[in-house]
Amino acid sequence: MENNSMAVAIMGPTASGKTAAALHIARHIPCEIISVDSALVYRGMDIGTAKPTPDERAAVPHHLIDILDPIESYSAMQFRQDALRMVAEIQARGKLPLLVGGTMLYFKALRDGLDDLPQADAALRAQLDAEAGALGTPALHARLATVDPITAARLKPNDSQRIQRALEIFLLTGKPMSELLAKAPKNELPFTILPIALEPSDRSVLHARIAARFDAMLESPGLIEEVKSLRARGDLHLELPSMRCVGYRQTWEYLDGAYDLLTLREKGIAATRQLAKRQLTWLRSMPERIVIDCLSPNAANLVFQEILQRR
Repeated sequence: MENNSMAVAIMGPTASGKTAAALHIARHIPCEIISVDSALVYRGMDIGTAKPTPDERAAVPHHLIDILDPIESYSAMQFRQDALRMVAEIQARGKLPLLVGGTMLYFKALRDGLDDLPQADAALRAQLDAEAGALGTPALHARLATVDPITAARLKPNDSQRIQRALEIFLLTGKPMSELLAKAPKNELPFTILPIALEPSDRSVLHARIAARFDAMLESPGLIEEVKSLRARGDLHLELPSMRCVGYRQTWEYLDGAYDLLTLREKGIAATRQLAKRQLTWLRSMPERIVIDCLSPNAANLVFQEILQRR
């Protein structure tokens, strides 16, 4: 594989050591890092996102960090456009692009492209929400089965979000979602992605890492002070994507008086563990990935060796 045709994706759940692996590679190969993280795009959100330190960012160029104010939003489509442009620019500089992060939807958007399905319709979605509340989600699943049996067959009867989205698409277009997806053009990237996944051989050890990292975030001055500053602006609220990030929502609610500090810790750790579980589920759907045990003492070097073999 030629160097100028490859980008490396370093994926993994939170606290799996992705940043450490990327920095290790940067010490040996001329490269630049493209962040694949929906939280790192926000300025002023450093502690709760475990953002790379100024020294780490000075050691190797980083992209897609601190590009938005927390009141703004950033989509998978925007990420894909930015990442495609940046990979081309980094390769033109003769360096290796490293796509590093844990927002699996962004990786999927880059690899597979995005479908051309209609945007959400607020009025129709409210109507479907009301029907689900009155009749139950299984009733909507049965309704979906009559108009889009292919989609209904792959969804569980209680998967409310996806069932309602599939019905919404049918009602907006008059066509089953499965038909629209089948007609979507195949995405072709102008480069090859080497997918490397840092995954734990023992999930309980990853959970311990998550707890230790959240405890470190709570140490003063820490996450609580950071969220206090964000709240003091007066224009942010919990419905924004930035404030829904793991750790920020729980800290905001703590500052609202919803619960005490111990409960904040418990909720923050639980939410982070749930995030890690979802990230690992996404990774398991990618059979082509190269799995490295993130608990190995030389995990970063193992990632580096995998890249060397393919350069």
